[in-house]
Amino acid sequence: DNAGITRLQQLKTGRLILWSCEAGAILGKAERESQIALAAYAHDIGLAFQITDDILDIEGDEAELGKTVGKDLEQGKATFVSLLGMDQAKARASMLSEQAIEHLARFDARAEPLRAVARFIVDRKS
Repeated sequence: DNAGITRLQQLKTGRLILWSCEAGAILGKAERESQIALAAYAHDIGLAFQITDDILDIEGDEAELGKTVGKDLEQGKATFVSLLGMDQAKARASMLSEQAIEHLARFDARAEPLRAVARFIVDRKS
């Protein structure tokens, strides 16, 4: 159906994030355990990104977002918010962000920019 196809397209953002992290790890000749940690990080922030996108579609400011809010709801699309409810969706996004940060423990301070990205994803307004 249309909603399912749209959802799949949106989740491709997560695949792009995953590819970016995996490619960086491979090109940087990271050891296998580090590659696995970065892939887990990418998976979690990709999902947190999509959940936050769904939250912003309901609570976001159109001027900040640069797009119409409430379109998913009006079109009856299945979203994380419609499936989990707003409170649970927010809790899940935060949990995924924290979990993503935990995956970076092996990298010490070198991964601070990636930690900042994980926090930004759930705190963003657009």
